[in-house]
Amino acid sequence: MKKLLSRIKNRKAAASAVALAVLTAVIFWTTNSPAVVGVAASDRQLPIYCVQRDDKTVALSFDAAWGNEDTQELIDILNKYNINATFFVVGQWVDKYPESVKALHDAGNEVMSHSDDHAHFAQLSADEIKSNIAASNEKIKKITGTEPTLFRCPYGEYNDTVISTVNSMGMSAIQWDVDSLDWKGISASDISDRVLKNVKSGSIVLFHNAAENTPEALPGIIEGLIADGYKIVPVSQILLTGDYTIDNTGMQCQAKQSSDAKADA
Repeated sequence: MKKLLSRIKNRKAAASAVALAVLTAVIFWTTNSPAVVGVAASDRQLPIYCVQRDDKTVALSFDAAWGNEDTQELIDILNKYNINATFFVVGQWVDKYPESVKALHDAGNEVMSHSDDHAHFAQLSADEIKSNIAASNEKIKKITGTEPTLFRCPYGEYNDTVISTVNSMGMSAIQWDVDSLDWKGISASDISDRVLKNVKSGSIVLFHNAAENTPEALPGIIEGLIADGYKIVPVSQILLTGDYTIDNTGMQCQAKQSSDAKADA
């Protein structure tokens, strides 16, 4: 009888642990996925994951936070195909590799902010966020002569305070809807397959400047996109201008005109 009661208790404990793990996973996914936004979260602040576009246009983006092994090779590949991309750089990376920042800019690529020190921004106050981004912007502008207008959250982490603060600085927070997963060290063919199978018009693709197999994968990705009729542009050129909204998936959409506005047009 004691053994039976012990088994029952153990099974209940195991079931509770599993239920807790499932609940934790659901909560994490709900708070981090832009597609899961209920009525209570209708005013949630979101970054731009992708853009609603009728034409076949995509943007390539690279995060630069740690190494610098492949930056020049990536520049050379982009130059070969006469296209430009957006590089989100960390201020501390700018300190270490100012020559690479200049090379990126001189080649026509966008150099935008990825924070000053790759901190967890969801843990910062609005004032700390402003100070951090301003520091990185100053470093970038000192080299490129151009003030960054786009920001990518370190680790992809954000909350309402992060996004509203970025917006208050006159900048746009940029996420991605296609993750190459190059940071996982997957093969060049796997990187290429992931991008080409998941990309759509208005997509923003995430790469990293120091990922092991990205330089090998990039030419095939570019050639595949061009062959499929895509135009490849930096992030700022894929964004909509004028009035826009961001839907619950993080897609930037043109604001709908009212019937009165259409009649006056």
